[in-house]
This record gives sequence, structure tokens and C-alpha cells, in this order.
Amino acid sequence: MATVTEKKKASAPKKLQHPKEQYMFWFENMLLQRRFEEKSGQLYGQQKIRGFCHLYIGQEACSSGAVSALKKGDKYITAYRDHGIPLALGTSPNAIMAELFGKKTGTTKGKGGSMHIFDKEVGFIGGHGIVGGQIPLGAGIAFAEKYNKTDNLCICYFGDGAIRQGSFHETLNMAMSWKLPVIFVVENNGYAMGTSVARTSNVTELYTLGEAYDIPSEPVDGMSVEAIHEAVSRAADRARKGEGPTFLEFRTYRYRGHSMSDPQKYRSKEEVEEYKHRDPIEQIRAVILENKIATEEDLDNIDKKVKEIVAESVQFAEESEWPDPKEAYTDVYVESDYPFVMD
Repeated sequence: MATVTEKKKASAPKKLQHPKEQYMFWFENMLLQRRFEEKSGQLYGQQKIRGFCHLYIGQEACSSGAVSALKKGDKYITAYRDHGIPLALGTSPNAIMAELFGKKTGTTKGKGGSMHIFDKEVGFIGGHGIVGGQIPLGAGIAFAEKYNKTDNLCICYFGDGAIRQGSFHETLNMAMSWKLPVIFVVENNGYAMGTSVARTSNVTELYTLGEAYDIPSEPVDGMSVEAIHEAVSRAADRARKGEGPTFLEFRTYRYRGHSMSDPQKYRSKEEVEEYKHRDPIEQIRAVILENKIATEEDLDNIDKKVKEIVAESVQFAEESEWPDPKEAYTDVYVESDYPFVMD
């Protein structure tokens, strides 16, 4: 039989590793992403959002943990599962939702859609549709920061499918040779578009690929916002000291398919439910409640506020105007009188 002391130890709340305000930020920040993506999925089903749409549900810690670890002036670049990072950075949900609707009030005037959200003001250098195409761009951004002696860095996200691209290896080699201030992050959600990592390579410990270039590399629990914050903090410190890149493997999981058209026949419902028991938002909720940082009522009120923000973004998108067809010819070339553009 357990002693009274043992019972107290078993029920003791998890010791806080960060300020209380940090946990509240993570909870609300990740919850905003979750509610925004859930609504986006509904709207896609109603055909109000068209084209491709890749949801971030389950992966919210990957963005929130990095944002809390970095500073203003740092740059972010990712692939086409790109709604979560700008939301975490503070981009207006109204502008993101309007972009999903294709309206002119969107982040890229309705011309980019779901896969090409940009927001220069918060340092988000976009979602990119070419698999792996953002990896050399991320190194290029880091090169510019180093050249201009800004003390800023670039964090470059990509999926486990992109890691098989040649540009990944070419970029890591150059980034380490030049000691660029870049953090490479593979968000390993296990399946790329729909094929498991184990079926695409003998190397399933993806972080070890960085070691071939002498880049400090490590696996990170992608369902833990605390673990991500700490890993990115270490990598950022190394980059700002001029020691070069770090390669992190965020072992995360998406609850929805690769895109909205994915039937998800390559995995079981039981596997998805198992990962939901490690949900990043619920983990932080538990820490907050156990340590009496806030009450259930407080957290419910935050959820209510977040839902109102998302509802407002939908109304904003619905009421916004469509872009003029002539907008198809703007923002394409630097020269306003480029001679090969036909009216």
C-alpha cells in the first residue's frame, strides 16, 4: 500500500519550467490555430474555400513553441500547410480567412489562396507549393541576415516528404559550410502525402541526415510545445553566436489527411485516436489546471473568445470583395511597364 508521502508525490502537479504567462500564451495561441483550422475544414466542405487546403490540426505546437522561442525580426518560411505559423505570429485571422476565400482583402490579395499565405510584417516569408522549394530559400534568407549583420535568423520548415529532395542535401551542405543562421525543421508527421516514412527510406531517424553535414541535429517531441520551445531556443542561441545551422526533427502528427481530398486509407482510426491522447493543447491545459494558473472557467472563456475571433474572420471574408481580374497582372514583375504583359 502506498504511503501518504507517495500519494502526494504521485498527485503533485508538473513543475513549471517557464513563466505562467508563457503557458497561457501557448494555450490561447494553439487554440486559435485549432479553431481556425476546424472552421476552415467546414467551409471547404461548403465550397466556400476552394482549391487545395492542408490543415494543421494536431501540429500546433510546432508553430507556437518556435514563435515563443524566437524574437521579432526573425524570419519564418514553410511549405503549403501554412495557416498555423502566421496565426501563431499574430497575422490577422481576417486576412488569412479572406485569402482562403480568394478575396482582395487577403494576405496576398486573394491570389495565393490556402497554399501561399505571406505576411512580411511579422516575418512570415510564405507558404510554398513546390515540395522542398522553400529549403534553399530559407538558407538564402539566412544568408541575407548574416550578410547584413542583423543578428536575426531564419527558421525553415518542411515535411518528411520533402527531405528526399536533392535541394535539401545541397542546402544543408552549403548552410553548414557558410555557418548560416538557419534552423532547419522537418515536421515529421509520418506519412508525407500518404506513404509512411518507413516505406520511402531505410533512414527513418530523419534527424540523423543532418549529422552527415556535421550539423547539430536532434529529434524533438512535436506534440510538446515546451520541448519545441526549448529545442528552438538552443538552436537560436547557436545561430546568433555564429555557429551555423541546426537540424530539428519535430515528431508530430496531423489528425486530418494530407489535404481535404485525402481519404486516409493508409492509417487506422485507432492510430489517430492514440495520438490524440497526446494532444498538445490538452497537455498545456492540464499543466495550467494542475498548477492553478487558471481555472476551467477561465480556459472556457478563452475558447469562447477564440471562437468569436474565428467567426469574425469568416464574416469579414464573406463580406469582402473579389479582386479585380486585372490583379492577375500585378505583383508579377518589378517593372511596372514590363513589355511582355498583355492587357
